[in-house]
Amino acid sequence: MSKKYELIESDIRGFYRVKALRSFGNITEGDIGGYVESEDNLSHAGDCWVYGYAKVFEDARVYGNVRVFED
Repeated sequence: MSKKYELIESDIRGFYRVKALRSFGNITEGDIGGYVESEDNLSHAGDCWVYGYAKVFEDARVYGNVRVFED
């Protein structure tokens, strides 16, 4: 399975933003998503994504087709 996003620096200490490496679902290659603490928080499988200013951290896991919005 190829990676669907990469982690890029963010303006919030301890968090990264996600950047789409390929198009999937309603995400277009190059889109910048929300904030994660590490790759453990967001799966590369399925159409799951973290949007806008939403933050996923600690033991939280986003996978399948889940979409995380807002705060």
